[in-house]
Amino acid sequence: MANQKSNTHARQNEQHDEAIIAEMNRLQYELEQLNIAYYDHDSPLVSDAEYDLLLERLKFLEKQYPEFKNEQSPTMQIGGTVADRFETAPHRVPMLSLNDVFSKNEVISFVNGIRERYPDVKFIVEQKIDGLSISLEYTDGILVQALTRGDGVNSGEVVTENIKQISTVPRVLPFTVSNLLVRGEVFMTKKRFEEINRVQEKEGLKTFANPRNSAAGTIRQLDPQVVRDRGLSIFIFNIQAITDRTFATHHESLEFLQTLGFPVSPNYYLCQTNDEILSAIEEINRKRESLPYGIDGAVVKVDSLSIRDELGSSSRVPRWSVAYKYSPEQQQTKVLDLIAQVGRTGRITPMAILEPVNIDGSTVSRATLHNQAYIDALDIRLHDIVTVHKGGDIIPAVIAVDYSKRKSNPEKFTLPTNCPICNAPTKHIDDGANLYCTGLDCPAQMTRKIEYFASKEAMDIVGLGESSVQKLWEKNYLKHLTDIYKLYKYRENLIEEGDIGREKRVDNLLNAIEDSKTRSFDRFITALGITHIGPQTAKNLVAKFNNIDLIMSASEEELQEVPDIGPNAARSIVEFFAQETNRDVIAEFKELGLNLEMKKQDQTQKLPLANLTFVVTGTLADFTRREIKELIEKYGGKVTSAVSSRTNYLIAGANAGSKLTQAESLNIDIISEQDFLLMIK
Repeated sequence: MANQKSNTHARQNEQHDEAIIAEMNRLQYELEQLNIAYYDHDSPLVSDAEYDLLLERLKFLEKQYPEFKNEQSPTMQIGGTVADRFETAPHRVPMLSLNDVFSKNEVISFVNGIRERYPDVKFIVEQKIDGLSISLEYTDGILVQALTRGDGVNSGEVVTENIKQISTVPRVLPFTVSNLLVRGEVFMTKKRFEEINRVQEKEGLKTFANPRNSAAGTIRQLDPQVVRDRGLSIFIFNIQAITDRTFATHHESLEFLQTLGFPVSPNYYLCQTNDEILSAIEEINRKRESLPYGIDGAVVKVDSLSIRDELGSSSRVPRWSVAYKYSPEQQQTKVLDLIAQVGRTGRITPMAILEPVNIDGSTVSRATLHNQAYIDALDIRLHDIVTVHKGGDIIPAVIAVDYSKRKSNPEKFTLPTNCPICNAPTKHIDDGANLYCTGLDCPAQMTRKIEYFASKEAMDIVGLGESSVQKLWEKNYLKHLTDIYKLYKYRENLIEEGDIGREKRVDNLLNAIEDSKTRSFDRFITALGITHIGPQTAKNLVAKFNNIDLIMSASEEELQEVPDIGPNAARSIVEFFAQETNRDVIAEFKELGLNLEMKKQDQTQKLPLANLTFVVTGTLADFTRREIKELIEKYGGKVTSAVSSRTNYLIAGANAGSKLTQAESLNIDIISEQDFLLMIK
């Protein structure tokens, strides 16, 4: 009896761990996609407030469960990546992010923490300009290079010619400074933003979501003349490096920059007491609506440069500064309709269609309601008078209902049980927080599904990335997943139109598509994008059920016999293949000749890493993370991101961090790359 209770408790703990890891993985993936959209494509998908909520939730989970924290987590990253259409260059000084705080108490806690070590410390309070971060380098007084943030640490995009088109950027300094590196924020004024959008709309082009989006998209134009015509502006807010001169304080360095002709952080405040700091924050907030440019907060930073040096930085943020985010602006308006919107990820978001109202300088006619729990908590209904906030956000949100103005008793709004686009069943995941369409062939999310299907970890179709998928979608060549394998019919059209390149590039893509038909069966299962089924689980699944028909007919109980497949994953697989539309797509893939079975191997050959679980940490000398992961899996092993009692080996490279400590505390075998190579020999 005691053993039975112990086993039950162990299973419950394991299921709890699986749920936590699944939520952390989901949050990491969603935040990574939002970062790519925001930083790399200048096309934000959600509001700043919704992004902050997701990030804070992930931070909370990582603090509660440090053993499951991933070293590649967005909480450990600074910004975006580097676009391949620009040359790149290394950062001499990392372009770090700022730690965001959302309450006055957090600001006071930050300054008091520093004041304990440095009682006489002073602080600068500046406007947090809502734009694109940039670094400018001058050699012998001449502008030689401008870099975007890029990944923030290693390299950024070289946009020197575009930066030269901003009239307020000095190309030559009035007196020689042998070497100067400054950091600033490129932005677009509210007035210029409205003018640009009027032109875009008149010419039938896509309008920009907000001035920040417009500025970022402009600075990444390949034609400098476009940048000149758009009329960008810049403020410089920090000296990153300088020779020949030293400064004791930040405000002294800003005064020096002004003598060189730089437009610097405007109307900053030098403060010492808590009251002065809070007063400066409030003063900036009072003026924000009248400012000709957008701000999304106030930056509080240590004035003394020597104290800054002593405080230093983490891998992501400086320890001498925080960014206080203002509460969003609010307005009341009327709900005209309530709808369910299907996004590219398949997530179904409830939206309120509103009587247009002006918030933060732009017209708002729709707002997010987040999820069903949010709707129920607000009890929002058709024709209600609601409070909407925006505060620089991309998608405004309804935050309150004025029940005193409700004139009737309309029905409650509930999200649909079937997708409003493709009619496939909908499903709650993430502990019921979010509703998703389960359709494999849903038009609303098809471009995203095609991109994932063709990705490196799935079918690895080189040349079928986001840009080419979007172009092929717009031209109606790709409307279903299976259309990928029918593109060869349009070879001549594709070459003539040139959207994805001329003859050689088109043929390379078509050959890559044909080659993908022979990819291993587990890659195909991964490519389907079934909830809870990643690459490693797909490998385990096909090892147990070696063809697609066996998987489609398996019960939840049978599926749970597979390592890594718990009740949620098993239910997800059964529900996925129970859908007739999904089964039809699988049947078509069969007819197209894709490999939907696991090739039989010599059962007498035992793989050297079979049934072993590895975690990799630190910087490896001879492998990338992907390479060593593929090698471990090739020889029968499994790779996880978190150290636990189920880990057999930790492969530790240089600068191994907390995972090494965890492994030592659990008495897990710690090996080097050389030890690992001996194991597979």
